[in-house]
Amino acid sequence: PKSLWKDIPSDKNDIFWKEDDVSIEGSLGNRHIVVASKRGRSHKNVGSFRDDDFAFKHFEKTGWSVIAVSDGAGNYSLSRVGSQLACNGVVEFFEMHSDLEQSKIFEEKLLEFNATKDEELLNGIQILSKQNLYKATVFVHNQIKEHAEKTFLEHPELFNNPKSKTLLDYYHSTLVFAVFKKYDFGYVIMTFGVGDCPIAIMSKDKNSTSLLNWLDVGEFGGGTRFITQPNIFHSNEHPMATRFNFKIVPDFSFLFLMTDGIYDPKFVVEANLEKRGNWIEFVKDLEGNNEDGIKVDFDKENKEIANQLSNWMDFWSSGNHDDRTLAIVF
Repeated sequence: PKSLWKDIPSDKNDIFWKEDDVSIEGSLGNRHIVVASKRGRSHKNVGSFRDDDFAFKHFEKTGWSVIAVSDGAGNYSLSRVGSQLACNGVVEFFEMHSDLEQSKIFEEKLLEFNATKDEELLNGIQILSKQNLYKATVFVHNQIKEHAEKTFLEHPELFNNPKSKTLLDYYHSTLVFAVFKKYDFGYVIMTFGVGDCPIAIMSKDKNSTSLLNWLDVGEFGGGTRFITQPNIFHSNEHPMATRFNFKIVPDFSFLFLMTDGIYDPKFVVEANLEKRGNWIEFVKDLEGNNEDGIKVDFDKENKEIANQLSNWMDFWSSGNHDDRTLAIVF
Protein backbone atom coordinates (compact mmCIF):
# COMPACT_ATOMS: atom_id res chain seq x y z
CA PRO A 1 0.00 0.00 0.00
CA LYS A 2 1.06 3.57 -0.77
CA SER A 3 0.95 4.69 2.85
CA LEU A 4 3.65 2.24 3.96
CA TRP A 5 6.36 3.59 1.66
CA LYS A 6 8.98 5.66 3.50
CA ASP A 7 10.92 8.60 2.08
CA ILE A 8 14.37 8.42 3.69
CA PRO A 9 16.86 10.96 2.25
CA SER A 10 20.13 9.61 0.84
CA ASP A 11 23.36 10.19 2.76
CA LYS A 12 24.68 13.67 1.91
CA ASN A 13 28.05 12.82 3.47
CA ASP A 14 28.73 10.08 0.94
CA ILE A 15 31.65 11.00 -1.35
CA PHE A 16 29.50 10.21 -4.39
CA TRP A 17 26.25 11.73 -3.15
CA LYS A 18 23.97 13.26 -5.74
CA GLU A 19 20.55 14.90 -5.52
CA ASP A 20 17.60 12.57 -5.03
CA ASP A 21 15.36 14.45 -7.48
CA VAL A 22 16.28 16.88 -10.26
CA SER A 23 14.10 18.72 -12.78
CA ILE A 24 15.19 21.39 -15.24
CA GLU A 25 14.12 23.14 -18.43
CA GLY A 26 16.10 25.08 -20.99
CA SER A 27 16.53 25.88 -24.66
CA LEU A 28 18.36 23.81 -27.26
CA GLY A 29 18.81 26.17 -30.19
CA ASN A 30 15.33 26.79 -31.60
CA ARG A 31 13.81 23.96 -29.51
CA HIS A 32 13.12 23.59 -25.82
CA ILE A 33 13.88 20.77 -23.38
CA VAL A 34 12.43 19.64 -20.07
CA VAL A 35 13.94 16.80 -18.01
CA ALA A 36 13.11 15.27 -14.67
CA SER A 37 15.02 12.50 -12.91
CA LYS A 38 13.57 11.11 -9.69
CA ARG A 39 14.66 8.57 -7.14
CA GLY A 40 12.42 5.52 -7.18
CA ARG A 41 10.23 4.53 -4.24
CA SER A 42 12.34 1.39 -3.75
CA HIS A 43 15.36 3.68 -3.11
CA LYS A 44 13.41 6.19 -1.00
CA ASN A 45 12.15 3.39 1.20
CA VAL A 46 15.68 2.43 2.31
CA GLY A 47 17.48 5.78 1.87
CA SER A 48 19.63 4.66 -1.07
CA PHE A 49 20.72 6.83 -4.00
CA ARG A 50 19.20 7.73 -7.37
CA ASP A 51 20.99 5.62 -9.98
CA ASP A 52 19.58 7.42 -13.06
CA ASP A 53 21.18 10.49 -14.62
CA PHE A 54 21.04 12.85 -17.61
CA ALA A 55 22.90 15.72 -19.28
CA PHE A 56 22.25 18.03 -22.23
CA LYS A 57 23.86 20.95 -24.04
CA HIS A 58 23.44 23.14 -27.11
CA PHE A 59 26.58 24.18 -28.99
CA GLU A 60 26.06 27.69 -30.34
CA LYS A 61 29.19 27.47 -32.48
CA THR A 62 27.96 24.57 -34.62
CA GLY A 63 24.20 24.55 -34.00
CA TRP A 64 24.20 20.94 -32.72
CA SER A 65 22.46 19.84 -29.50
CA VAL A 66 23.07 16.71 -27.43
CA ILE A 67 20.93 14.93 -24.81
CA ALA A 68 22.06 11.87 -22.82
CA VAL A 69 20.17 9.65 -20.38
CA SER A 70 21.54 6.76 -18.33
CA ASP A 71 20.20 4.19 -15.89
CA GLY A 72 22.74 2.95 -13.34
CA ALA A 73 22.16 -0.74 -12.60
CA GLY A 74 20.75 -1.03 -9.08
CA ASN A 75 22.76 -4.12 -8.08
CA TYR A 76 26.10 -2.37 -8.60
CA SER A 77 27.23 -0.08 -5.80
CA LEU A 78 28.76 2.72 -7.88
CA SER A 79 26.30 2.66 -10.77
CA ARG A 80 25.00 6.10 -9.74
CA VAL A 81 28.51 7.39 -10.53
CA GLY A 82 28.63 5.37 -13.76
CA SER A 83 25.42 6.95 -15.05
CA GLN A 84 26.61 10.45 -14.12
CA LEU A 85 30.00 9.95 -15.79
CA ALA A 86 28.34 8.44 -18.88
CA CYS A 87 26.00 11.40 -19.46
CA ASN A 88 28.57 14.08 -18.64
CA GLY A 89 31.14 12.23 -20.76
CA VAL A 90 28.90 12.39 -23.84
CA VAL A 91 28.51 16.17 -23.47
CA GLU A 92 32.23 16.57 -22.79
CA PHE A 93 33.15 14.59 -25.91
CA PHE A 94 31.02 16.77 -28.18
CA GLU A 95 32.35 19.88 -26.44
CA MET A 96 35.91 18.81 -27.22
CA HIS A 97 35.09 17.70 -30.76
CA SER A 98 32.82 20.46 -31.99
CA ASP A 99 35.37 20.90 -34.77
CA LEU A 100 33.99 23.41 -37.28
CA GLU A 101 36.09 22.08 -40.16
CA GLN A 102 34.84 18.51 -39.67
CA SER A 103 31.35 19.88 -39.19
CA LYS A 104 31.63 21.75 -42.49
CA ILE A 105 32.68 18.65 -44.47
CA PHE A 106 29.77 16.69 -42.96
CA GLU A 107 27.34 19.50 -43.76
CA GLU A 108 28.51 19.91 -47.35
CA LYS A 109 27.77 16.22 -47.89
CA LEU A 110 24.35 16.62 -46.24
CA LEU A 111 23.42 19.57 -48.45
CA GLU A 112 24.62 17.72 -51.53
CA PHE A 113 22.51 14.69 -50.56
CA ASN A 114 19.49 16.92 -50.00
CA ALA A 115 19.90 18.32 -53.53
CA THR A 116 20.68 15.03 -55.32
CA LYS A 117 19.07 12.33 -53.12
CA ASP A 118 22.08 10.18 -54.06
CA GLU A 119 21.85 6.98 -51.96
CA GLU A 120 25.60 6.40 -52.15
CA LEU A 121 26.20 9.82 -50.67
CA LEU A 122 23.75 9.03 -47.87
CA ASN A 123 25.67 5.84 -47.19
CA GLY A 124 28.88 7.83 -46.77
CA ILE A 125 27.14 10.31 -44.45
CA GLN A 126 25.82 7.49 -42.27
CA ILE A 127 29.29 5.96 -42.01
CA LEU A 128 30.76 9.33 -40.97
CA SER A 129 27.98 9.74 -38.42
CA LYS A 130 28.57 6.28 -36.92
CA GLN A 131 32.32 6.86 -36.75
CA ASN A 132 31.84 10.08 -34.82
CA LEU A 133 29.29 8.63 -32.40
CA TYR A 134 31.46 5.52 -31.95
CA LYS A 135 34.35 7.74 -30.81
CA ALA A 136 32.02 9.29 -28.23
CA THR A 137 31.11 5.86 -26.79
CA VAL A 138 34.76 4.81 -26.54
CA PHE A 139 35.57 8.11 -24.82
CA VAL A 140 32.78 7.57 -22.28
CA HIS A 141 33.78 3.95 -21.60
CA ASN A 142 37.39 5.02 -21.00
CA GLN A 143 36.36 7.95 -18.77
CA ILE A 144 34.48 5.55 -16.48
CA LYS A 145 37.38 3.10 -16.52
CA GLU A 146 39.83 5.83 -15.47
CA HIS A 147 37.50 6.94 -12.69
CA ALA A 148 37.19 3.35 -11.45
CA GLU A 149 40.97 2.88 -11.35
CA LYS A 150 41.55 6.19 -9.57
CA THR A 151 38.77 5.54 -7.04
CA PHE A 152 40.09 2.05 -6.35
CA LEU A 153 43.48 3.51 -5.39
CA GLU A 154 41.91 6.13 -3.12
CA HIS A 155 39.01 4.10 -1.67
CA PRO A 156 39.67 0.37 -2.05
CA GLU A 157 37.05 -0.32 0.65
CA LEU A 158 34.29 0.58 -1.86
CA PHE A 159 35.22 -2.38 -4.05
CA ASN A 160 34.18 -5.25 -1.83
CA ASN A 161 31.67 -7.25 -3.85
CA PRO A 162 32.94 -10.78 -4.56
CA LYS A 163 30.47 -11.04 -7.49
CA SER A 164 32.15 -8.20 -9.38
CA LYS A 165 34.96 -9.45 -11.60
CA THR A 166 36.34 -6.06 -12.68
CA LEU A 167 36.38 -2.50 -11.33
CA LEU A 168 34.09 -1.43 -14.18
CA ASP A 169 31.40 -3.84 -12.97
CA TYR A 170 30.76 -1.56 -10.00
CA TYR A 171 29.79 1.25 -12.40
CA HIS A 172 27.40 -0.65 -14.70
CA SER A 173 25.08 1.77 -16.52
CA THR A 174 23.02 1.87 -19.66
CA LEU A 175 23.38 4.86 -22.01
CA VAL A 176 21.29 6.50 -24.70
CA PHE A 177 22.02 9.79 -26.39
CA ALA A 178 20.73 11.88 -29.28
CA VAL A 179 22.54 14.59 -31.23
CA PHE A 180 20.47 16.81 -33.50
CA LYS A 181 20.58 19.95 -35.62
CA LYS A 182 18.11 22.00 -37.64
CA TYR A 183 18.78 22.64 -41.34
CA ASP A 184 16.67 24.35 -44.01
CA PHE A 185 15.49 20.92 -45.17
CA GLY A 186 14.63 19.60 -41.68
CA TYR A 187 16.37 18.02 -38.70
CA VAL A 188 19.29 15.63 -38.71
CA ILE A 189 19.14 13.30 -35.71
CA MET A 190 21.85 10.83 -34.73
CA THR A 191 21.45 8.40 -31.84
CA PHE A 192 23.19 5.66 -29.86
CA GLY A 193 21.75 3.16 -27.42
CA VAL A 194 22.98 0.42 -25.12
CA GLY A 195 20.60 -1.03 -22.54
CA ASP A 196 16.85 -0.74 -22.22
CA CYS A 197 16.16 3.01 -22.47
CA PRO A 198 14.02 4.03 -25.46
CA ILE A 199 14.63 7.05 -27.72
CA ALA A 200 11.67 8.05 -29.88
CA ILE A 201 10.66 10.89 -32.16
CA MET A 202 7.07 11.97 -32.82
CA SER A 203 6.05 13.59 -36.10
CA LYS A 204 4.94 17.23 -36.24
CA ASP A 205 1.26 16.22 -36.58
CA LYS A 206 1.67 13.80 -33.61
CA ASN A 207 0.30 11.01 -35.78
CA SER A 208 3.34 8.76 -36.00
CA THR A 209 6.29 7.96 -33.75
CA SER A 210 9.55 6.22 -34.64
CA LEU A 211 11.70 4.34 -32.16
CA LEU A 212 15.30 5.39 -32.84
CA ASN A 213 17.10 2.54 -31.07
CA TRP A 214 16.62 -1.13 -30.32
CA LEU A 215 16.54 -2.26 -26.70
CA ASP A 216 18.72 -4.82 -24.96
CA VAL A 217 16.00 -6.75 -23.20
CA GLY A 218 16.15 -10.37 -22.19
CA GLU A 219 14.18 -12.87 -20.17
CA PHE A 220 13.83 -12.08 -16.46
CA GLY A 221 15.43 -8.67 -16.92
CA GLY A 222 18.87 -10.21 -17.35
CA GLY A 223 19.32 -9.19 -20.95
CA THR A 224 20.36 -5.59 -20.62
CA ARG A 225 23.81 -4.40 -21.62
CA PHE A 226 25.92 -1.55 -20.30
CA ILE A 227 28.32 1.08 -21.66
CA THR A 228 30.73 -0.24 -19.00
CA GLN A 229 30.98 -3.68 -20.66
CA PRO A 230 34.00 -3.95 -22.99
CA ASN A 231 32.33 -6.78 -24.93
CA ILE A 232 29.63 -4.51 -26.40
CA PHE A 233 32.33 -2.98 -28.61
CA HIS A 234 33.08 -6.27 -30.39
CA SER A 235 29.92 -8.35 -30.09
CA ASN A 236 29.00 -10.63 -33.01
CA GLU A 237 25.50 -11.18 -31.69
CA HIS A 238 24.72 -7.44 -31.46
CA PRO A 239 27.25 -5.61 -33.67
CA MET A 240 28.19 -2.20 -32.30
CA ALA A 241 27.34 -0.56 -35.65
CA THR A 242 23.65 -1.48 -35.17
CA ARG A 243 23.50 0.63 -32.00
CA PHE A 244 23.81 3.85 -34.02
CA ASN A 245 21.05 5.50 -36.00
CA PHE A 246 20.91 8.39 -38.46
CA LYS A 247 17.66 10.04 -39.46
CA ILE A 248 16.50 13.10 -41.39
CA VAL A 249 13.00 14.35 -40.55
CA PRO A 250 11.21 17.43 -41.93
CA ASP A 251 10.13 18.44 -38.41
CA PHE A 252 9.02 16.87 -35.11
CA SER A 253 6.71 17.59 -32.18
CA PHE A 254 8.57 15.65 -29.47
CA LEU A 255 11.87 13.84 -29.04
CA PHE A 256 11.76 11.50 -26.02
CA LEU A 257 14.58 9.81 -24.07
CA MET A 258 13.55 7.80 -21.01
CA THR A 259 14.72 5.14 -18.59
CA ASP A 260 12.82 1.93 -17.89
CA GLY A 261 11.27 3.56 -14.81
CA ILE A 262 8.99 5.37 -17.29
CA TYR A 263 8.89 2.78 -20.06
CA ASP A 264 7.92 -0.20 -17.86
CA PRO A 265 4.77 1.32 -16.31
CA LYS A 266 3.72 3.37 -19.35
CA PHE A 267 4.45 0.93 -22.20
CA VAL A 268 4.75 -2.38 -20.27
CA VAL A 269 6.35 -4.38 -23.11
CA GLU A 270 8.87 -3.51 -25.80
CA ALA A 271 6.39 -4.23 -28.63
CA ASN A 272 4.19 -1.33 -27.48
CA LEU A 273 7.00 1.13 -28.24
CA GLU A 274 6.37 0.37 -31.93
CA LYS A 275 2.64 1.11 -31.69
CA ARG A 276 1.39 4.49 -32.80
CA GLY A 277 -1.59 4.41 -30.41
CA ASN A 278 0.56 3.88 -27.33
CA TRP A 279 2.56 7.03 -28.04
CA ILE A 280 -0.59 9.07 -28.65
CA GLU A 281 -1.89 7.83 -25.27
CA PHE A 282 1.45 8.65 -23.64
CA VAL A 283 1.28 12.27 -24.83
CA LYS A 284 -2.35 12.54 -23.68
CA ASP A 285 -1.24 11.20 -20.30
CA LEU A 286 1.46 13.90 -20.12
CA GLU A 287 -1.12 16.51 -21.09
CA GLY A 288 -3.35 15.62 -18.14
CA ASN A 289 -5.34 12.54 -19.13
CA ASN A 290 -4.37 10.58 -15.99
CA GLU A 291 -5.99 9.67 -12.70
CA ASP A 292 -4.17 12.45 -10.82
CA GLY A 293 -5.19 15.07 -13.40
CA ILE A 294 -1.58 16.35 -13.48
CA LYS A 295 -0.64 17.98 -16.76
CA VAL A 296 2.55 19.20 -18.38
CA ASP A 297 1.97 22.32 -20.48
CA PHE A 298 4.40 22.16 -23.43
CA ASP A 299 4.76 25.88 -23.98
CA LYS A 300 8.21 27.46 -24.31
CA GLU A 301 7.03 30.35 -22.13
CA ASN A 302 5.88 28.01 -19.34
CA LYS A 303 8.30 28.58 -16.45
CA GLU A 304 6.58 25.88 -14.35
CA ILE A 305 7.18 23.07 -16.83
CA ALA A 306 10.04 21.39 -14.90
CA ASN A 307 7.90 21.26 -11.74
CA GLN A 308 4.92 20.00 -13.72
CA LEU A 309 6.93 17.14 -15.23
CA SER A 310 8.40 16.33 -11.83
CA ASN A 311 4.89 16.15 -10.31
CA TRP A 312 3.57 14.07 -13.20
CA MET A 313 6.40 11.59 -12.59
CA ASP A 314 5.09 10.77 -9.12
CA PHE A 315 2.34 8.65 -10.71
CA TRP A 316 1.49 5.45 -8.85
CA SER A 317 2.02 2.18 -10.71
CA SER A 318 1.79 -1.02 -8.72
CA GLY A 319 5.07 -2.95 -8.82
CA ASN A 320 6.94 -0.16 -10.64
CA HIS A 321 9.11 1.62 -8.09
CA ASP A 322 12.33 2.20 -10.03
CA ASP A 323 14.07 5.55 -10.60
CA ARG A 324 12.33 7.55 -13.31
CA THR A 325 14.00 9.81 -15.87
CA LEU A 326 12.30 11.46 -18.82
CA ALA A 327 13.81 14.03 -21.20
CA ILE A 328 11.51 15.71 -23.72
CA VAL A 329 12.59 18.04 -26.52
CA PHE A 330 9.63 20.00 -27.90
